[in-house]
Amino acid sequence: MVRSISAGLVLTVTCFASTPSVLADVVTDWNNITLRCVQGMPPTIPANRTGPVGLLDIALVQTAVHDAVQAIEGRYEAYRYTTPGTGSRSAAVAAASYGVLVGLYGADDPCLAGVPLPAVTYAGDPGLLSGSGAAAALLPEYRPTFMSPIDPFIGGTLAGEWRPTPSFSVAGNTFMAFTQPFTLKGTTQFRPEPPPPMVSEVYTREFNEVKTLGSANGSTRSLAQTDLALFWTANPISTWYGALRGIATSHVPDIGDSARLFALASLAAADAQMTIYETKHFYNFWRPITAIRNASGDGNPDTDEDQAWTPYVLTPPYSDYSSGANGLASSILSTVALVLGTDKVNFSITSSIGGLLTNPRPYTTLSAALDDIVDVRILQGIHFRSADEAGRRQGARVAHWAYQHFLRPLPGTR
Repeated sequence: MVRSISAGLVLTVTCFASTPSVLADVVTDWNNITLRCVQGMPPTIPANRTGPVGLLDIALVQTAVHDAVQAIEGRYEAYRYTTPGTGSRSAAVAAASYGVLVGLYGADDPCLAGVPLPAVTYAGDPGLLSGSGAAAALLPEYRPTFMSPIDPFIGGTLAGEWRPTPSFSVAGNTFMAFTQPFTLKGTTQFRPEPPPPMVSEVYTREFNEVKTLGSANGSTRSLAQTDLALFWTANPISTWYGALRGIATSHVPDIGDSARLFALASLAAADAQMTIYETKHFYNFWRPITAIRNASGDGNPDTDEDQAWTPYVLTPPYSDYSSGANGLASSILSTVALVLGTDKVNFSITSSIGGLLTNPRPYTTLSAALDDIVDVRILQGIHFRSADEAGRRQGARVAHWAYQHFLRPLPGTR
């Protein structure tokens, strides 16, 4: 349950950090704290809302940060908080972030231990009021977890139908398909066309591709491909936000522009996951592990069954079509492309997985990184290519929608 927060919370909280440090980049530093609180930092800091569901909470923090800064700047539309304010933007960012995190998880959460308190770091700064006001305005936007109308979802047993894969008994995160998005009209808004028919040449090609490249044993993956697959066994949400912080630091130095970038990317990322979960449950298409182990019943003479086939990584507990990982990557990087006005961006992505041949991975274009994510889920053995490409398109469409309809420049400010 979301905790209540008053407008003066950050002004009255007691200090628990003995020597608060000056934050070099307040937007990216508080995003880093936010990711630690939401996704956790194993083994010392437990997650509060891990996996795709955590994107719903991250969106609240980043949107509050944007609104707090714009209460002072007045350059971009607000999402919810519209009260004009004064003071430093840094104080507003810190107070907004802290206010939402405390409202969600409590001031004594381990993820906030040792974090400099905004009320102390920016003592007396009126920007604290804008930050706490924005936090209070965004907390009612919390999207709770609930039992969806289809829970517990176990899919079906007909050819092409998803059913629980090894290590899982029911589908996860089904409520996301029935949750109201932050910017979209509904979760069905960008539902793609159905996956290729099982008797089609496209399905045959994709079946054999994932069967040979994504197998745990006897795969035809190259050493470089295996390294790429391992790279992305790290938490993708934490990894992508790490990359976004690097992009913001290098290419978006202004606090207001950086806050808007993180808000738009976070709104798009959360909404993309919601529409993708709706797609997953609408089409209910089976995962490669199920398809390959039951190919004799798919009606396609060119797909050979292998009941012992195992993917390179564990298959997640929800259906294949479309890909949430690709929707996440595309929603964030498409937002970057829109904000910066170009696909040509020098950046790198760092994985938390040790022993990799290439880490971090450098890129000169955003699209090159998105191409990798399409391939990754095939190399890991957990998606057909059509699911990856559909998820990529969905993420991009959500990002464009959010950018065109929310947090737009105000007339006469640019």
